[in-house]
Amino acid sequence: MKKTVVITALVALLSGGIAFVAIRSFLQPKTPAAAQTDIAPLPGVASAAAGAGNATAIARSIPEVLPDFTLATLEGPPRALSSFDHPSLIVNFWATWCAPCRREIPLLRQLRAERGARGVEVVGVAVDFREDVIKYAQNIGLDYPLLIGEEDGVAAADLFGVATAFPFTIFADAKRRIVAVKIGELHADEAAFILDHVEKINAGALAVETARTLIRDEIRRLDGLRASKPAA
Repeated sequence: MKKTVVITALVALLSGGIAFVAIRSFLQPKTPAAAQTDIAPLPGVASAAAGAGNATAIARSIPEVLPDFTLATLEGPPRALSSFDHPSLIVNFWATWCAPCRREIPLLRQLRAERGARGVEVVGVAVDFREDVIKYAQNIGLDYPLLIGEEDGVAAADLFGVATAFPFTIFADAKRRIVAVKIGELHADEAAFILDHVEKINAGALAVETARTLIRDEIRRLDGLRASKPAA
């Protein structure tokens, strides 16, 4: 599909719902991502884009359970998200033109390598032009599963009710309940905290509702610490 056709389709999809900032970022890669009012929103609670007074901002609920969708794979044949049956799932929405997305990839690869034996799988969802994703993945040797979509990728992102620019990352437990949502670049300390709590949920040692609150508060704390550090 030619890019001009994709852009036309995406513009038409705007009325269907995903946040304006994310669409704008997809169509205009050089546009800086807007700030987010909550970098760790809770499932079942409305998530709003920054600048709530702006007519383009929308408030939507993040689902309690991981929604399913089917997209093309890096190899070609389509695959459903529900086909990944690992006890802990990390679903990372990204694009090749997104600098924070690219910075996350080494961490995601590390998490899969270190925690794969403990049931963790990483699934990247590239909302981008297929030829760009294939070229980038080959150049860096990306080794975790990829789902790829253009306008259908935007529709998949829309299922999560996250009104933001990329990247955003979903963590789900063995019952496919959404335990945590991280909006913006994922960091190693955040990922470790979240995955440790997902393991406790899977072991029956922690209630999912309690884990969600603990994770949200910790991500906010860590983000605050990072924000308070002087720029290098």
